[in-house]
Amino acid sequence: MELTPLVYAESHRPAKHYMRNERAGHTLQTTALIHEAHLPLIDAAHFFAIADRLMRQILMDFARESGYQ
Repeated sequence: MELTPLVYAESHRPAKHYMRNERAGHTLQTTALIHEAHLPLIDAAHFFAIADRLMRQILMDFARESGYQ
């Protein structure tokens, strides 16, 4: 996925900003913060990829059942 490195790189600036404003001794690192924020996005992307594949399959099945070549 070509977007992943770009999104990851763009996430560093705000993550560093947020971490700078945290209390001293905070144990969460900038990279961990980025990973935690990206996990739900990866899950959403996976959902849409599966939905896309299923819709394509439904249309192919419909065409096959309707006698289209």
